[in-house]
Amino acid sequence: MTDNSLFVQTRKSLFSTLFLATGLSISTIFPVSAATLQKPQLISQSGKKVEITLVTYAVTKAAYSKIIPQFVAKWKREKGQDVVIRESYGGSGSQTRAVIDGLPADVVALALALDTKKIEQSGLIKPGWEKEAPNNSIVTRSVVALETRAGNPKNIKNWTDLVKPDVKIVTANPKTSGGARWNFLALWGAVVKNSGNETQALKFVTDVFKNVVVLPKDARESSDAFYKKGQGDVLLNYENEVILAAQQGKTDTSYTVPPVNISIEGPVAVVDKNVDKRGTREVSEAFVKFLFTPEAQREFAKVGFRPVNSTVAQEVKNKFPYIARLYTVGDLGGWGNVQKKFFADGAIFDKIQGGRR
Repeated sequence: MTDNSLFVQTRKSLFSTLFLATGLSISTIFPVSAATLQKPQLISQSGKKVEITLVTYAVTKAAYSKIIPQFVAKWKREKGQDVVIRESYGGSGSQTRAVIDGLPADVVALALALDTKKIEQSGLIKPGWEKEAPNNSIVTRSVVALETRAGNPKNIKNWTDLVKPDVKIVTANPKTSGGARWNFLALWGAVVKNSGNETQALKFVTDVFKNVVVLPKDARESSDAFYKKGQGDVLLNYENEVILAAQQGKTDTSYTVPPVNISIEGPVAVVDKNVDKRGTREVSEAFVKFLFTPEAQREFAKVGFRPVNSTVAQEVKNKFPYIARLYTVGDLGGWGNVQKKFFADGAIFDKIQGGRR
């Protein structure tokens, strides 16, 4: 998210309580996103036009730029109504805070269910949202890739190569980055989901983090450290981000995908309180449903996401490296337990960090 956009979000946070207390929406004062929304959100949803706002994380933009026009055309064809979908992109954590603070999202598509749960806990999304859409509301999937310098000079092919004494690693801090939590869980699962126990997992992950040379606060800073500053031999990254960057000609790197890997799952949900207030539930739910169709899933696949639609998954199966053993955060206890066990103050990651100092 740009600095200007962050400034707008800060103003929203400061004034959201005042406006909500008086029954007004802060969207009548501030644009939804300074970078992508240039005029105030309209409240009227009747007649020939309806407007909704999609709040999502930055890397999905390439897919939604193709998906949204398809849905708009479909809605017009079937309902005879024009729909405008306003888009807000940024880091998943900051987008979550913005929605809780008053950003008038109708639909949220975030990087991890933990963020959606935070919005649920704020009272904006009703419990049970996971069952309101197909595939337990998981609309995108990816895995963790090991991105190396061009030609892979350190011959990094699997998780175990990360503990070699001459390998320098870049990953974000899982205390502050949702993406880095996926990286951490992939490292942990590389042991416990591959016939190892938790004692062995703790030793392995501790050894890996001894090789981490920079621990930025988020995925964007990690990428900048690796690409722009030339730090590290390997970057732990989402597979879809590696693929998209290569398509856009932004990188000169190689990558490998370990065959034991975690399913990085991005959920989507309707923001119940907002859609009921604004009268946008029908179109918002229809948009969410459309995201699971072959048409939409093909667009996600084109930019590097692994499809959740079985038809499309079969179509593109040869375009992605084979995963022999794929596990989920649910297999590790679910986000509630994972957050407490690994990332809370004084939990496992803090202890690992303490051993590095």
